[in-house]
Amino acid sequence: MPPAARPARVDAVRNRASLLAAAEAEFAERGIDASVADIAHRAGVAKGTVFRHFATKDDLVAAVAGDRLARLVAVARRLSESPDSGVALREFLSAAAEILQQQGLAFLRAASECNPVVAEIRDQLLASAGVLVDRARRDGIVRADVTGADVLLLTCATVHSVAATSNPTPDLWRRYLTIIIDGLRPEGASPLPGPAPERL
Repeated sequence: MPPAARPARVDAVRNRASLLAAAEAEFAERGIDASVADIAHRAGVAKGTVFRHFATKDDLVAAVAGDRLARLVAVARRLSESPDSGVALREFLSAAAEILQQQGLAFLRAASECNPVVAEIRDQLLASAGVLVDRARRDGIVRADVTGADVLLLTCATVHSVAATSNPTPDLWRRYLTIIIDGLRPEGASPLPGPAPERL
């Protein structure tokens, strides 16, 4: 690479990273309706710079959502090798709930609907969560009729619980996640009405 091209390349990488960070923050605050102009302003770049990196807003949404979901897939796959299936499931659900505090499931679903790559990563996440739940179920830690889709959807309850309070503390979601995890235990469980969803 010619020496003159190196600074431009460094600037491009920096701009892309700034755009993704700004987009994550805007989408977290405003949801999928956040504007490209606001994202560019937060990143400190011109609106045209956004479209040099991402041809459409959908591409930017997909980049943010795909990165979030891929991180969770990596966590789930790492934890699938853990010797303690209960600790592994708890750690995974904590990671999932923390990400959902930042980008809700509605945002991630909308991103997967407009981008097949994100949809594939979402399906990988569902499969990876299923592996963790299967291991915990096999070890008698999770009730027999709970699926990976169930536990992923239940993590959304932490988001809604926090959103319903007027002045939540930063870690309030952990309280509700603990209640959810305890509710997954087989002791005293009542039969669940109807089947679990097959997809998120």
